[in-house]
Amino acid sequence: MSGMAIVDHRLRSVDDLAAPHACRLLEPDLTALRIAFVSGNYNCLRDGANRAQNRLVRYLLDRGAAVRVYSPTCENPAFEPVGDLVSVPSSPLPFGRKEYRVAWGLSRAVRADIAAFAPNLFHISLPFLHGSSALKLARHMGVPVVAAMHTRFETYPRYYGLGLLERPLLARLRRFYSACDRVVVPCQSAADTMRAQGMSENIGIWTRGVDPDEFHPGRRSEVWRREMGFPDTVPVIAFLGRLVLEKGLGVFGEVVARLRAEGAEFRVLVIGEGPARAEFEPRLPEAVFVGYQQGEALARALAGADILLNPSVTEAFGNVSLEAMACGVPVVAADATGNRSLVVDGSTGMLVSPGDIDGYVGAIRKYLENPTLRKEHAVNALVHSRAYTWDRANDGIVGAYFAALGAK
Repeated sequence: MSGMAIVDHRLRSVDDLAAPHACRLLEPDLTALRIAFVSGNYNCLRDGANRAQNRLVRYLLDRGAAVRVYSPTCENPAFEPVGDLVSVPSSPLPFGRKEYRVAWGLSRAVRADIAAFAPNLFHISLPFLHGSSALKLARHMGVPVVAAMHTRFETYPRYYGLGLLERPLLARLRRFYSACDRVVVPCQSAADTMRAQGMSENIGIWTRGVDPDEFHPGRRSEVWRREMGFPDTVPVIAFLGRLVLEKGLGVFGEVVARLRAEGAEFRVLVIGEGPARAEFEPRLPEAVFVGYQQGEALARALAGADILLNPSVTEAFGNVSLEAMACGVPVVAADATGNRSLVVDGSTGMLVSPGDIDGYVGAIRKYLENPTLRKEHAVNALVHSRAYTWDRANDGIVGAYFAALGAK
């Protein structure tokens, strides 16, 4: 189809990952695109989804597309936004998670701004609230919609004692995604899950990338490890992510307690911050909490670990797993959406049935007791991560954009 990137993904060796012919592109012509980019949270928080959105907008702008971003904003954003950001009137979440902003719909002024911008495509990353309003507006304007799925919202209620809401939430998500022209997800396992749930059949892949100049094994610092109190010969198990219940904090804490009770020798490193820290930290009295990290400091902390334990089942992709792999750290993760497509079980890490404490304990013990296996999987993880570049990732969504436009 006209305008789409042509990519040669046939890699024959590790060296091919860095070779000029590894990803041959005919640069797509995006100058005809005018995209109303509707986000639930573009830069209020620094997380994987927001970083991916900002990288995508930069990619689009650099290639001549016109993009205008519509999102709730806050007084002290986590970082400077890429592109033109129009603030959607919002308020803090009325209960619990005050760091999130809620816009119940698109205001008249925002609608007028969209009309003046005259988009020929909507990109919507939130399936509720003002995301739903944007979908209705797009339908009224006769403009195609590409929806981006970033997280497994339907899994959230179970972590807050609201399991009865899961089925109606699934129905709500099904109505939204089925009304869009195209849906993009970060990996094949997410696409398979959405099809099984009846969300949509027009699903493409917009995967994620990692910067090898930022995340690599050379970031490991024995000096830093010693400053953290980690003996040179003792393996470190890391957690990376926002400290919120849906990231699997309960499972992580239980696994660590079991390993301690069995006499395993290791240390624990927790990288991240969040509202559940007050509840989580007492469960790990010997752990080192380094708080929120970014850039080189994050890469150094990750590379300073020996195993990443990622028990979350809410991820659509698992950015933390990819970043750990790029640092040469094997990953023990939930066999769930995202990690199932990223972690190669028995090669770059190990996959465990969600919530299976015995399984997690057994997998980690294999690494603790067999340093040779741990190093072998660390090398495999590094090699596997090199296929995930941001340009290749963003090329994927261009196909969805042109497919949506062609369908109209």
